Amino acid sequence: MAEADRKRRGRGRSDDHRSVDRLFDRDLDHLPAEVRWREWMNRVEATIFAASEPVTRDTLARIVGKSCNIDLIIDDIREELRGRPYDLVAVAGGWKHLTRPAYGDAIGAALGANERGQKNLSQSEVLVLLTIAYFQPITRAELSSFFGKEISRDLIGNLRGFGLIASGPRSPTPGAPYTYVTTKAFLLQFGFDTLRDLPDIEALEDAGLLSKEKLLAGDIMPGFSDSGMSDTDVAIDE
Repeated sequence: MAEADRKRRGRGRSDDHRSVDRLFDRDLDHLPAEVRWREWMNRVEATIFAASEPVTRDTLARIVGKSCNIDLIIDDIREELRGRPYDLVAVAGGWKHLTRPAYGDAIGAALGANERGQKNLSQSEVLVLLTIAYFQPITRAELSSFFGKEISRDLIGNLRGFGLIASGPRSPTPGAPYTYVTTKAFLLQFGFDTLRDLPDIEALEDAGLLSKEKLLAGDIMPGFSDSGMSDTDVAIDE
């Protein structure tokens, strides 16, 4: 009897969802083309604005007509945002409203790091995170071998605590240790849509901008040095 009730309730929720789908007019065929396009733009921007996480293409497809080109909608919205202090950015497999980097100092001065929910990564953590991003999946032992010194569990734990890395598949090496991979939060934090957006490491090496020696020395951005690895932090949004 209870099982039958659960099945009926399950069917009811499914039927309710389909009913909402039928009632919501995606196509807006009754509207002139220009007005219809504007309404689709408004729906897309409102949905992205209201969401706390990047909104995927599949999600946006639920609120616009089948004939709507979502990429063109995004382009038109971004054109209207030109000159505004925020933009609509492709990040972590979706789209999200983000403030433009030029206003980072103003936001920091107004809100402060604590109110903005910022945490600091040490340069050591940044270096390890960068290595994981490029060489994932990678074990802690492999990271230690790469840097020529022990990579502590605490450092890995901090990166996990920030949500920037997670456990990957077990390594086929003896003992089958867990590997580490970057997360969606990593993409969002550093403004990448996918891992393919990472600068090509071979191109950086060919251009003389990056090498294993520079990476180990902490020379990945101005001001990085081996002697200052534990003293200078990099702020990230929590």
